[in-house]
Amino acid sequence: MKKVCYLGLVALFASHTAWAQFSQSSIRGSRVKCVDNLAANHACSNIDLLARMSRTDLEVRGSSILNDIWGWTDPDSKREYALVGTGQFVAFVDVTDPVNPIYNGKLPGHDSDFPIIWRDMKVYNNHMYVTVDGRNNGMQVFDLRQLRSFDGIPRDFRATAHYDGITSAHNLAINEESGFAYITGYELSRSAQGAKDTCRGRGLHIVDIRIPGNPTYAGCFANRGTGNRNDGYTHDAQCVIYRGPDEKYQGREICIGSNESHISIADVTDKKNPVNIAAASYPRVGYAHQGWLTTDHEYFLMNDETDEFRPEVSNTRTIIWDLADLEDPVYHSAFYFSSTGPDHNLYVHGDYMFASNYSEGLRIVDISDINQPREIAFFDTHPRHDDTFAGAWSNYYFPESGTTVVGSHPDGLMILDPLPVTVTHTKASVAIPEAFSLSPAYPNPFNPVTSTVLSLPEQAEVRAEVLDMLGRSVDLLEDGVLSAGQHILTFDASQLPSGSYYIRVQTDQYATGTKVVLIK
Repeated sequence: MKKVCYLGLVALFASHTAWAQFSQSSIRGSRVKCVDNLAANHACSNIDLLARMSRTDLEVRGSSILNDIWGWTDPDSKREYALVGTGQFVAFVDVTDPVNPIYNGKLPGHDSDFPIIWRDMKVYNNHMYVTVDGRNNGMQVFDLRQLRSFDGIPRDFRATAHYDGITSAHNLAINEESGFAYITGYELSRSAQGAKDTCRGRGLHIVDIRIPGNPTYAGCFANRGTGNRNDGYTHDAQCVIYRGPDEKYQGREICIGSNESHISIADVTDKKNPVNIAAASYPRVGYAHQGWLTTDHEYFLMNDETDEFRPEVSNTRTIIWDLADLEDPVYHSAFYFSSTGPDHNLYVHGDYMFASNYSEGLRIVDISDINQPREIAFFDTHPRHDDTFAGAWSNYYFPESGTTVVGSHPDGLMILDPLPVTVTHTKASVAIPEAFSLSPAYPNPFNPVTSTVLSLPEQAEVRAEVLDMLGRSVDLLEDGVLSAGQHILTFDASQLPSGSYYIRVQTDQYATGTKVVLIK
């Protein structure tokens, strides 16, 4: 169960007020190079310190802590923002000029009177989604474009929308390609209990966020037989449109859960009827905490938060799963860091794994050869090493600039430059469909958004439009050249009346369509 995360964290939470006196001071204005394995007072290798923002800089007070972190790049201005989770709010920091970060303000929690340990944030379509474990927060929605109006004075922002299908949740995953959020480790609100969510807080609570300000419940999934209570509890997950080597599932939406005792794999393409694909455990499991797919979707790298406390596990360990066959996940190997402390969150960027390992800081591993991973850089965010679970909680890498931000408690926000990292922005290989086709729309009936998948065996000029029953065009979904592959066509009928509609797709060689029913 999730409370294993309390290992050390309860004591750590109780000592927060003592942390404040050890909070690190700010560093800004110029790069601090890592020379002779030291940058300021931080041990390091191949990572420079660009800036350090203290708890005070971020308005973090008293017993509140820094926890999770994410980022957003404004598509218009290209400004980069760190979204920094704390015990009572999300802090917004403009890191476009990484040696001179600017605090823009904060979004308080829906119920912010009591500081919590776990806050999670993810981004979709210029909106941030926030969950909190332990308080009645639901899922907050915040339009990040509000940050464009910053006038030099930090302010308290208000949520754009609020989803009340859950009260609290441990984590949140978002598939930006499909527009669905997957809430994990959640508690149901009264409005969501019963037939609406039969999983009852155990696995994935699925929310349609394709209209960002109007999140709606879509379904749930729990892989029974996994989790410390065999109830399918999912601690964290990654959900993707699968483009890996298993041809059976290419183009399907797949969620990979870290379920305390197991890895769990599910096909969630049909949100009302998700399908369990597989589950597997591994040697000397402690707490299967979180993980991330390699770019080619062939391997899944998973951290175990507590296995380092087992006598058989000498150093910090990352589990490597071979997912060539999704129905039969294979324990491929384990990578051991040079450090010995517990690990927390990791992410994969191209050929590199970025791991936040609490008191051992940020660790970067070259995984270009999955059979021989190499640790190539590190930055110790918590030099005092006074608590195993203090230090680097998570990290976010900005792909355009390479700037990397790390939230470290009680040390503050670290803004770093990982020197040896050069990420080539490539996606997993896409299987080319053998034939032209259009999938049935989902959901159908719908209100007000539905989607269908267009499969193209070759590049083509495509016109996709929506017709009413009189044959009049009411919406244009696509009009231009599309590459060979699969393309999601989304029909938003929020401005149209209830009734039947026809999604028609035409190329110079093919024509097809599918009927949909809008019920408001």
